[in-house]
Amino acid sequence: MATVTLKGNPVALTGNEVNVGDAAPEVTVVATDLSEKKVGGAKGVVQVLISVPSLDTPVCATETRKFNEAVSQIPGVDVTVISMDLPFASKRFCSTEGIENLTCASDFRNKEFGQKYGVLIAEGPLAGILARVIFVVGKDGKVVYKQIVPEITEEPNYDEVLEAVKKANA
Repeated sequence: MATVTLKGNPVALTGNEVNVGDAAPEVTVVATDLSEKKVGGAKGVVQVLISVPSLDTPVCATETRKFNEAVSQIPGVDVTVISMDLPFASKRFCSTEGIENLTCASDFRNKEFGQKYGVLIAEGPLAGILARVIFVVGKDGKVVYKQIVPEITEEPNYDEVLEAVKKANA
């Protein structure tokens, strides 16, 4: 199982590790309006699944704003930012920050995304929430790119993610 760090301290992740080449498991998350959204699986469009600890932290907020802006330049891509935040908090965040080009969703009901993608933090002060990981899923439902951000408190490599999205969407 993968390990990341939180302020330099190792933290184990739990669940089924999903890697490049694997079929992206189809799971259900909860959108800000409390509707259910299925992510993963073959959807006929490129999906970007962005796992973050909480939109209520500066790094996650910045990451979500940057992806919201970047994906507006790439048509036909379905982007979902997934956290354990309650849908009400996510809705307030999206409204306040003007997030309109991607979906913010929660894995709070079943922790299905965290478990099936292997991104659930297993120990330490953040146990039970999601690590900072990004999956790009091709139109056929296969994972074509994965980035585990090694230090939870740091931002991902945006350029690498966007390059993978453009390549998958070509």
